[in-house]
Amino acid sequence: MVFLGFMQFSVLSLCFIVLTTFPYQASSRVSFGRNQNGVNPHLDDGICASAVIVHGYKCQELQVTTKDGYILSLQRIPEGRLEGRNDVSRKQPVILQHGVLVDGMTWLMNPPEQDLPLILADHGFDVWIANTRGTRHSRRHVSLDPSNPAFWNWSWDELVIYDLPAVFDYVFSQTGQKINYVGHSLGTLIALASFSEGKLINQLKSAALLSPIAYLSHMNTALGVIAAKSFIGEITTLFGLAEFNPKGLPVDAFLKSLCADPRIDCYDLMTALTGKNCCLNSSTVERFLMNEPQSTSTKNMVHLAQSKSFP
Repeated sequence: MVFLGFMQFSVLSLCFIVLTTFPYQASSRVSFGRNQNGVNPHLDDGICASAVIVHGYKCQELQVTTKDGYILSLQRIPEGRLEGRNDVSRKQPVILQHGVLVDGMTWLMNPPEQDLPLILADHGFDVWIANTRGTRHSRRHVSLDPSNPAFWNWSWDELVIYDLPAVFDYVFSQTGQKINYVGHSLGTLIALASFSEGKLINQLKSAALLSPIAYLSHMNTALGVIAAKSFIGEITTLFGLAEFNPKGLPVDAFLKSLCADPRIDCYDLMTALTGKNCCLNSSTVERFLMNEPQSTSTKNMVHLAQSKSFP
């Protein structure tokens, strides 16, 4: 099976990347992520500083080391903006796991009242935001450097075996409570793979899966099918690259070849793919481009693409 959520979000990410290659005029009214002095926090300061603390929430930057040596970034939002009096040890923990080509910042692209982690914190949850290996704040290893191809020798199998258990074990050890899990796209795949093998079940209270597994044949837009087929057909040519960097030159060349297809309008890819979108405006696009897309391993992309199912 191929995962509709994965492919849709991958194509959406590719659409955003195209916006960096082709002309795009963003709104000048963007204000997300500014601190009280009106200054944009530096994105490398961490997700807490750039997207959580600036809105008046408490946030902790943490790290977890997997059994195969990857050092993962993890953010904790222990309480709502207007709380400060409840015992966090009595709150239900919830882990948010992002999809492919993005990191934990993808949950924090909107104003606080529209961001899931902050909504959950305001409703009494102890929120934990996971970031998979290879993304901006999870590019460390006990012995390997990202410049070493060996650092990228993994696919979503390793996310199932190492990343997800490391995060679950850490959150469970810190809270002593069963965990609520929210996964999107690839985050649903690795969860279902784990749960189907009976892993993590003893630590799990509930799971909400956004854009879970489906066949690519369920796509009903011509652009979605063309992009997915082109992606699956061309991605193998990138196999010589260990890191799949969406902003790198090889991927940029692939996108330009995609845009050469007369059936695709790279100046209006979002509308062509999703139809008229009520909630995607220029401010959202600019916010996204400030943070995403993120790297993953080429091996991971090939593994996902090999699961195709077209009629």
